[in-house]
Amino acid sequence: MPMIEIKKKSVLPVYAIAVVWILYCLIFPLYRTWHFAILACSGVLAYVVFSLIFPGKTERIEVPVEPERTGDELIDALLAEGEKGVHEMQSLRETISDESVRRKLLEIISVTDNIFKKLLIEPSAYKQVKRFADYYLPTTIKLLHTYDRFGQSGLSGENITNTREQIEAALDTILGSYKKFFDSLFASQALDIETDIEVLETILKRDGLLDSGFGQSNRK
Repeated sequence: MPMIEIKKKSVLPVYAIAVVWILYCLIFPLYRTWHFAILACSGVLAYVVFSLIFPGKTERIEVPVEPERTGDELIDALLAEGEKGVHEMQSLRETISDESVRRKLLEIISVTDNIFKKLLIEPSAYKQVKRFADYYLPTTIKLLHTYDRFGQSGLSGENITNTREQIEAALDTILGSYKKFFDSLFASQALDIETDIEVLETILKRDGLLDSGFGQSNRK
């Protein structure tokens, strides 16, 4: 998320004015106009001095970014589902201590995010991504919750250890499968490109502008 800086002023300069005014009223007279002028000046001076000594602090806060949407109700609902799944895996990653698992999970999160974002540029992938959201993603999250729960329990035992090791090994398979699934979303585009190339090649050959196919040497 993008960050912005917000400067928060210290309240001490304001308190300093109050203290100076109270002390002045207790020690000095306050019945002439110039008495009030001195009182006002003393307050301003106290505020300036304490503002220099206690300038406050600057905080960096995250600015929430509105998620991208298509305007299609079904697709946008699926996008929201994907964002929820990604967020859940990110939260789980924060509580998992094993660095190897954290690295694998980071890749899984990245691929998952890209799978759902494919809908923004190719809404026709809805059915494929919907299947991913209904079957693959929930099972992965369930395994991660089990792994995290067993790790947080602080208990040890053969069943706990074996289960965690099985899940760790499964993450490699899951990551590979996710990558293959993401690549499959480009199958139609690849076919379209191949068809376009074949059509262009045919036209160029017909017009006598190409002796052999693309990628082949035209030298006789």
